[in-house]
Parts: sequence; C-alpha cells; structure tokens
Amino acid sequence: MKALVTGSSGHLGEALVRTLRGAGHNVLGLDILPSPFTDRVASVTDREAVRQSMARADVVFHTATLHKPHVVTHSRQDFVDTNITGTLNLLEEAVEVGVEAFIFTSTTSVFGDALVPGPGEPAAWITEDVVPQPKNIYGATKAAAEDLCQLFHRNQGLACLALRTSRFFPEEDDSAAVRDAYADENIKTNELLYRRADLADIVDAHLAAARRAPEIGFGRYIISATSPFAQRDLAPLRGEAAAVIGRLHPEAGTVYDQLGWRLPDAIDRVYVNARARRDLGWRPRYDFARAIALLRSGQDPRSPLARLVGSKGYHAETFDQGPYPVEEDKRRQG
Repeated sequence: MKALVTGSSGHLGEALVRTLRGAGHNVLGLDILPSPFTDRVASVTDREAVRQSMARADVVFHTATLHKPHVVTHSRQDFVDTNITGTLNLLEEAVEVGVEAFIFTSTTSVFGDALVPGPGEPAAWITEDVVPQPKNIYGATKAAAEDLCQLFHRNQGLACLALRTSRFFPEEDDSAAVRDAYADENIKTNELLYRRADLADIVDAHLAAARRAPEIGFGRYIISATSPFAQRDLAPLRGEAAAVIGRLHPEAGTVYDQLGWRLPDAIDRVYVNARARRDLGWRPRYDFARAIALLRSGQDPRSPLARLVGSKGYHAETFDQGPYPVEEDKRRQG
C-alpha cells in the first residue's frame, strides 16, 4: 500500500503513520507542522502540494482538520478553507490518480444538538440514523465535508468512508465543572462507557475502513468504544447512571473506591458502534471492561500506542478557562 496521511503531525495522523510504516507500507505524511512523521510541510488548502503528495497513492487517510478547540482562535472562513476546501482539493486529486480508498476522519460533533436530550427525556441513543444538528462551525464544516465525500462517490465513483470518531484526545476536559468533580483519568475511563475510544482502536477502524471501502463504496460510521448499555438503560442513565453501571460491571465500584474515583451520576448520550463493527469488520479492544481489568492490576488502561503518541495540545498558548477558551467560544457563537 502507498498511503497519504494528512494531519500527520497530529494525534491520529502520527498514530497512523507509525502503524502503517511499522507494517511495511509506503507512507507520505502531509501537515502544516513539521514532525518526524511529516514528509511535506504544507496545508491541504495548497492545491499544488496536495497534487504532489497524492502522486501514486492507493489510499488516503484524511485526518487534517481544524478542531473544536480552534473555534475561537480561527475564523469561520479558516474552517471553511481547511475543512471543506481542503477536503475538496484532496477528493479531486484522489480521483485524478485513481485512489482506491479515501478515508475521511469526521466527528460525532456533527450530531450537535441531537446529542443532548431535553429535561426528563432518556439518554440519546446515537446511531448513524440520527440526523446531524451541528451547533458550531466545526460540526457544520465536518458535516459538509462528509457530503462532499458522498458526492464524489456518487458522481466520480470514489470509494469514500466517513468515520465519525468520538473523543480520543488525551488533553483535559473542556468543562471546568467536570474537571473539578473528577480526576482526569477518572473522566476518560467513565467516557469509555458511552463517548470515547482509545487511539489504537481509532487507528484500527481507519485501517479496516481502507480494506472495506472499495466494496462498500460510501458510508458513515460511528467509531467509539463498545458501550455496555442497551436501549432499556437509557431512561435510568439520566439520573441513576452509577446504579446501571454497578449492575453491568459490579467490579468497577471496588476498583473506583481504591482509586478514589467516582462513577458518573448521569449520562446523556450513548454512541452505538454496531454498524462499524458489522460493515468494517472492526473489533475495538479498549472498552470500559478492559480498563477496569487493567486498573485492577495496577496498569495503565490506555493502549501502548496512545501512551507513545502522548498529548500534543491544540494551541501554543494556554488559557485560564482550560485547554481552550470555552466561555469566549460560547459568547462568539451565540
């Protein structure tokens, strides 16, 4: 395989380059930031750089993006340029060279307001059938880029899959209230129940998607750790989440007590990965049950790959509000 990985200096990009090169594949990394995993320092908005990088590629892993933490520090036009126009550049050049599979890293943020149920309603059961309701420029541009991928499959025959990844970043939570209530590792372990995946599983999903894309053609897939919850759990999860978790994972309470951690009191959504496991043959390994087993034996619940890649951050500067200026973001977005 000859692969182009965009965003190769980022969390997922680096992890993909490491994994692909480790398996003996020919990989070219493209990113605006230099790193040992980036061969060409350029933006996906640079059409000529994209053209040169695409030469003889079999597979494209398009992870480069402006993220939610950039909403305050970058303009809406920046998001359109990178997330939409950059994706268009890659799609057009991929068609020109006859790429066999185009894997677009999307996000569960495209669901937006659909993720938050109203007062008294059960937790939201989030499958690919839920209609996206983006609530900021990040979600809107990622949803638009997904539509471009679908258009290029329909009209140009490009095999293109969009992977709606849940949280896998190692940075601290953006909510001050959550950070005050839980230790960082406690937060991330809790999230494996319903809205997080380990970096190694995210990489495996991309590789599985590349293998299956020519057969599938186009599809959108939620990529998140396998949740232990069923739809019958959705109502009690809103206010009795700890009791539901205790029933499904009775050993978790003992482990959490030893660590001084807390189970969540409430859960508002559950990401469902069944379609990705079925269609892609993807087998995520790092779920809540595995985390509890590793923690019980005193081990780090993260994969070796996640620990190796580590934390990169999103900004050169720091902010009083947390990893990025959330409150200013809210005022700006209205």
